[in-house]
Amino acid sequence: MTHSDGIVKPKTKRSKRFLDGRASKLTEDVKTAMIMKGGNSNLTVTQALKDIYSLKKPNAVLYKKKNITRPFEDSTSLEFFSKKSDCSLFLFGSHNKKRPNNLIFGRLFDFHVLDMIELGIEKYVSLSDIKTSKCPEGTKPMLVFAGDAFDIDNEHKRLKSLLIDFFRGPTVSAVRLAGLEHVLHFTALEGKIYMRSYRCLLKKSGCRTPRIELEEIGPSFDLVLRRTHLASDDLYKLSHRRPKARKIIKKKNISRDVFGTKFGRVHMQKQDLSKLQTRKMKGLRKRRGATVANDQDAQAPKVAKVES
Repeated sequence: MTHSDGIVKPKTKRSKRFLDGRASKLTEDVKTAMIMKGGNSNLTVTQALKDIYSLKKPNAVLYKKKNITRPFEDSTSLEFFSKKSDCSLFLFGSHNKKRPNNLIFGRLFDFHVLDMIELGIEKYVSLSDIKTSKCPEGTKPMLVFAGDAFDIDNEHKRLKSLLIDFFRGPTVSAVRLAGLEHVLHFTALEGKIYMRSYRCLLKKSGCRTPRIELEEIGPSFDLVLRRTHLASDDLYKLSHRRPKARKIIKKKNISRDVFGTKFGRVHMQKQDLSKLQTRKMKGLRKRRGATVANDQDAQAPKVAKVES
């Protein structure tokens, strides 16, 4: 590939295919995460990274070597690795005396760090510690968030958005009932965040709708919120911009709700209900003699009574 005036021009067909794969698209590919550990990491952090990698597979890259970097002080190495592996999400694990069992979730926009949130592990149960059958690799999870903090506090709102980006998986048009078998539950309570992973079991219920039971499969985390690096409101708004070809053109009297259901409003002229044609029934017909008598009574002049 050759560089001229800041534009990269491919020399071979292979490099052209590589650049076409990295180019901007109207429908972007599934977000890939890179998972790495710092220069100091213990067994708990290493095993936690492996378990999260198993939940994120196949849309993840696990770096096994240690990377001596501090994301909150200098993020250039993270941006370099994200550009090299074409990843827009990252998870960095480290351990030291000041911040033990540390996990940093983050995402990038245009290969620059957008958001970073640091979480500390207080209690951890790995996948191997829970002896149950697991969900198949690549299963799209259902994400459940409980707690008022996810709707009130700004940092928890960004954390919720970041976790949705990290674990949501590919966008699909339809899901079969048997495919809804993995649940990731996040609870914000008393300054802590509890992450649990369940498997949905479809049991017989005696009717068409099955009875659902949840079985914990791991991993299990008790996390505490530490440092945060949040993007400004302008940059955050810029990262949500849609291309013109993907923008929904607003049409008059047509709206959609949060679930995408389409609603239309129809305007009609005022109707004269006296001329409305109704169904004719024999039992509702009036007799001819009674009709004539009623007409004569209606036409007869009314005489007012004068009391003496």
